[in-house]
Amino acid sequence: MSEKYKAVIIGGGPGGYLAALRAGSLGLKTAVIEKEELGGVCLNHGCIPTKVLTHGAAMYRRLQTADQFGFNIKEMEFNYPRLQEKKKEVVSELVGHIGELMENKKVDVFYGEARALSAHQVSVRTLKGEEIKLEAENLVLATGSDEVYPPTPGIDHPDIITSREALALEELPETMAVIGGGVIALEMASIFMGLGVKVQIVHRSERFLRRNDLEMVRRLSTYMRKAGLGIMMNSPIELIEKEEGGFKLTVNTKKGREIVNAESLLLAVGRKPAFGDQDLEALGVEYDKNGIKVNSKMETSAPNIYAVGDATYPNYFLAHTAYHQGIVAAENIAGIEAHFDGSVVPSCLFTDPELSFVGLSEEEAKEKGYENIKTGKFPFSANGKAATQDEKEGAIKIITAGSEDKVIGVHILGPHASDLIQEGTVAIARGMTAREMAELIHPHPTLGESVWEAAMAIDKIALHLTKR
Repeated sequence: MSEKYKAVIIGGGPGGYLAALRAGSLGLKTAVIEKEELGGVCLNHGCIPTKVLTHGAAMYRRLQTADQFGFNIKEMEFNYPRLQEKKKEVVSELVGHIGELMENKKVDVFYGEARALSAHQVSVRTLKGEEIKLEAENLVLATGSDEVYPPTPGIDHPDIITSREALALEELPETMAVIGGGVIALEMASIFMGLGVKVQIVHRSERFLRRNDLEMVRRLSTYMRKAGLGIMMNSPIELIEKEEGGFKLTVNTKKGREIVNAESLLLAVGRKPAFGDQDLEALGVEYDKNGIKVNSKMETSAPNIYAVGDATYPNYFLAHTAYHQGIVAAENIAGIEAHFDGSVVPSCLFTDPELSFVGLSEEEAKEKGYENIKTGKFPFSANGKAATQDEKEGAIKIITAGSEDKVIGVHILGPHASDLIQEGTVAIARGMTAREMAELIHPHPTLGESVWEAAMAIDKIALHLTKR
């Protein structure tokens, strides 16, 4: 006899496990099916392990200038295998914590391959090879995303790594080429460059990070170049060849064909929705290559079937949007009307320095026809807390529009940008003006004072700048 559940969730990543926890907290009999480990790619092979290595690389860089603070470190040794151990410890702890939360919320977890036979029945082949049938009143698809492989000759060589394998490298290569120019490519380049690897980015487009403000992206590129990153833009790869000791890339540049040699080759051009081998057509779920179509309740076109996270359209490919989508799906299953609003979503790039943004870029504001566009900027080089930490790279840029100078975009490049961006998120979501932001009292000395000064700069009155 099969188990009967109010909600069965396929996928235990951020969207799936949050849907399960919220459903469990509402008293719904819930099951989640995960083919690997709870937390999905984000926790096990993405967000969390990346940040452990990012922190290690940043610490290594800071220690090299420790003499400025009175520390005389003559012989500094770096133990890369120990950093990998730390990464595994953090991941294991957090995965275990999610397991404990599932138990506390009385959510049943099944490990194996799931196949939705209908909106109300799911077949599970467990890791032990057993076949289990689960009856469901509602089904939630949280099947995540996969790596994108461009149609480049030689791209299918088994020794080419993605971010997943890069995060698990047991030894650091001397040189690395990174294909791509998005978030993952730049984060990976920043990590390995910070750990002493000579890194070369090869990108087919004319710019990095299309959704980010161009001015801030150019600033970031300048900092990364100064730190030693090699950058080739407008450089599509014609051929990838495996040679003794690494890879040979034939690259088409403005100057003609150039050869790039690297011991390790990392592919990081982006991700695409994955559907977990579900027969979406048979289920009556509308989808295309961009993802599963959902409404604000996270309902698909099929009754009693919901979808959340990277598999859905519109695409965000962000764990924090998946979190909220999972909660919305669970609450609607419980009879609580809830809606997902993706109009104000912060995004963070964990390079060194960090880059974060929310709302519109200056280019987007102009393209959308906003009137009276203004920008207020304040550099971290003029911030007291940044000076005390010797982290003075970067700036904050606030974009306003209209007669009231309403905030429509906030962009932060610099220390702890990922932590500072939430003030911008609140400002845009609540329709605040630059003056209202400037009227908020910010504690001193903090990095957050730079947000205050950038807001004042909209009216050209940033007080800690010698000149605008």
